Amino acid sequence: MDTQTSTSPVVKNTVYAILFAISFSHLLNDLMQAVVPAIYPMLKENFKLSFTQVGLITLVFQLSASIFQPLVGYYTDKRPNPLSLAIGMGFTLVGLVCMSMAPSYGFVLASVSLIGIGSSIFHPEASRVAQLASGGKKGLAQSIFQVGGNAGSAIGPLIAALIVIPHGQAYVSWFALFALLAIVVLTAVGKWYKANMVVKTTSTGGAVKLEVGTPVLSRGKITLSITILLILIFSKYFYMASMTSYFTFYLIDKFGLSVQQSQIYLFAFLAAVAAGTILGGPLGDRYGRKLIIWVSILGAAPFTLLLPHMDLFWTVVLAVLIGVIISSAFSAILVYATDLVPGKVGMIAGLFFGFAFGMGGIGSALLGWLADRTSIQYVFQVCAYLPLIGIITGLLPNIAGKRNKKG
Repeated sequence: MDTQTSTSPVVKNTVYAILFAISFSHLLNDLMQAVVPAIYPMLKENFKLSFTQVGLITLVFQLSASIFQPLVGYYTDKRPNPLSLAIGMGFTLVGLVCMSMAPSYGFVLASVSLIGIGSSIFHPEASRVAQLASGGKKGLAQSIFQVGGNAGSAIGPLIAALIVIPHGQAYVSWFALFALLAIVVLTAVGKWYKANMVVKTTSTGGAVKLEVGTPVLSRGKITLSITILLILIFSKYFYMASMTSYFTFYLIDKFGLSVQQSQIYLFAFLAAVAAGTILGGPLGDRYGRKLIIWVSILGAAPFTLLLPHMDLFWTVVLAVLIGVIISSAFSAILVYATDLVPGKVGMIAGLFFGFAFGMGGIGSALLGWLADRTSIQYVFQVCAYLPLIGIITGLLPNIAGKRNKKG
């Protein structure tokens, strides 16, 4: 019998238990992913790598996490699969075990690609679960989901500094325990997800497509708006690549810090990113997502321009401020995009998460190449100008206003 499955909002109230469970799973997922850049200094020494080769690790990692995401999202929009959440985490588990035993640079690349594939399976379905459990508070739900990932990204380097850096690469395998925990949580989430998906058929067994909303703009305006949002994602994640992949090297090079000291300051930045993420969604729900996108991207520019010229104390202060401000954009951007194209949450989430990871990977590779040919400090001077691209936010239409006029 043909059936039509949809995850249009049938859950009337916000289901915080599911939101916190999926956020916790996101925390575990991104905590494990954060091990990769956190041990770059160790990998660089162990395998005698150049900055270009370090950047290529991120490129392989991020591309494997990005290329498949829109495809996974497109497929699961049509055929949602609650088991895919746990399956994706299984890929991450295998990748971590392989990373702990990697005897060569090529094996490291293969290991990070498995971790990336796990992420590409996890994010589209997890975003759909967050919207399904939102009860209409989509910005809040996306922020709760996203802050888990940011918290994991912040905690990962700290744990790596305490466990992996002092004891060696083999201790990466301990992070596989987090993958096992995530599989248990996601199996429970999958059961709720399956129970709350809408399935509707005709009396003759034919499928009936459920109404999930209609676009509020013309196809051309939607395409232009999506393009603008992707350009903003480019500016945000190229800058974020400089921080997540090279901030430790910058601090070591400019201020003579140890690897462990630099990891603590990276943790401060990533913790600020987590704090900014939880603010972005609710503020977008209240004041409009376009305003939050505008403030988040362009508003970081004064601080990014100052950072390369400061001493250690003010470098850390500015890094924290930048983290809070620039991180508030993603939840607003993603929900804005899903409002542009109703009923395509998986595809849009896959596109934007995938593009974000891809830009992070390409950015890391290009910035590593630039660092090899100039200096790590020069990289930060160049990247300081990226948030100025946020000025194009003014070209986005006010879709909230259009929807209100229709209603």
